[in-house]
Amino acid sequence: MVDDFTRASLLIQLRDRSDTVAWTEFVSLYMPLLHGYAMKSGLQDSDAADLAQDTIRQVIRNIDQFEYAKERGSFRGWLLTIARNLIRRNSKKPSNRARGTGDTEQIQILNEQPSPEETDQWEAEYKRRLFAVAAERIKNEFRSTTWLAFWQTAVEGQDAVAVSEQLKISPGAVYIARSRVLARLREEVSRMDE
Repeated sequence: MVDDFTRASLLIQLRDRSDTVAWTEFVSLYMPLLHGYAMKSGLQDSDAADLAQDTIRQVIRNIDQFEYAKERGSFRGWLLTIARNLIRRNSKKPSNRARGTGDTEQIQILNEQPSPEETDQWEAEYKRRLFAVAAERIKNEFRSTTWLAFWQTAVEGQDAVAVSEQLKISPGAVYIARSRVLARLREEVSRMDE
C-alpha cells in the first residue's frame, strides 16, 4: 500500500495532468493540509496560501519521478519534505556570517528530513482532513436528525441520552444513527483509499 489514505490509483492518475477529477480530489485533500502546516510553521495566511500553491506546483512538475519505495518513505512524506524545503528556502535570509565547512552530504540529507514528531503531526492532520472531506461528501445522504445524532455523540462526545432528549428521539435511535453514519463514513474513507 502506498499510504494509509493516498491510494495508488490517485497517484497514477495524477501523472495525467489533464485528469481534472484526480487533481480536484488531490487539491481538496492536500491544499488545506499544506496551508495549515505552513501556518503552524509561522507563515502568515497569504504566505501560507502561496506555499501551499507552490508545493502543489512542485508535485505537478515532479509527480512523474515519484516512485513508491518503502525505504524511501511515503507519498505524504515526500509532500511534507517539499513543503518543508520550500519554507526553509523562502525563510533563509542573507547572512554576513561565514558558514562553517565540514558538513557531510549525509548530515545535510538528514537535516532535510522531517522529525518523527513533525511526521506524526502531519499524519494526524492528514487523517483529520480526510475525515472532514469524507464527512462532507456523505452528510447529505442522511436526514439532519440522523447526522446530528452521529455528530454530537461520535465527534463532539456528547452523552447519547442528552442528545436523544435534545433531538426528541429515543436513545436507541441515537445509537442506530451513529452506527449507520459511522459505517457509511468508513466506507467512504475506504473508497477514497482504494
